[in-house]
Amino acid sequence: MIQAPEYKICSESDIPQILKIYKQSYIEHYLHLWTDSGENYMKTNFTKEKIFSEMNEDDTRFFLIYDGELPVGILKINNNKAIDKTRDTEYLEIERIYFLKEAAGKGLGKSTIKMVEHLATGENKKAIWLKAMEDADATKFYEKQGFVVIEQFDFSYPNIKDEFKRMVLMQLLLKRTGIED
Repeated sequence: MIQAPEYKICSESDIPQILKIYKQSYIEHYLHLWTDSGENYMKTNFTKEKIFSEMNEDDTRFFLIYDGELPVGILKINNNKAIDKTRDTEYLEIERIYFLKEAAGKGLGKSTIKMVEHLATGENKKAIWLKAMEDADATKFYEKQGFVVIEQFDFSYPNIKDEFKRMVLMQLLLKRTGIED
């Protein structure tokens, strides 16, 4: 039987662990996307200052994801953030889900999506949304979880290889209770 993951809401004291998982996961899964092996992206996005700043944004939450006693993933969600970037209490964005390679195939991704879905439903959200690379395995995974592609666009970031610039915006509509649409 697969053990369900546990989720810990992060605080400033968790930033070193967040950075460790971010960096290791990125090295294990994403270096092939970049002409500079992701050096610029990681240097810009995986710093203590950047994580601290993101952690202190309104309605942003980080979770450490545990497989037993081991932290194997990070989830970052932005509550009350609509697809068009406005503040909207009916939407929740999954900005990042990173897992270490050792966590693959254990059902942790599916469990994490279900946890976010439960959280969003409990907060009476209309939808969960996220961005993913168009041809990535992650996109296929999200589709299996019920997400649908609603938009395509190019990702502009220094050093990303041309063949990986195509992104999709995906949405999962939620069943809401007590609200007439």
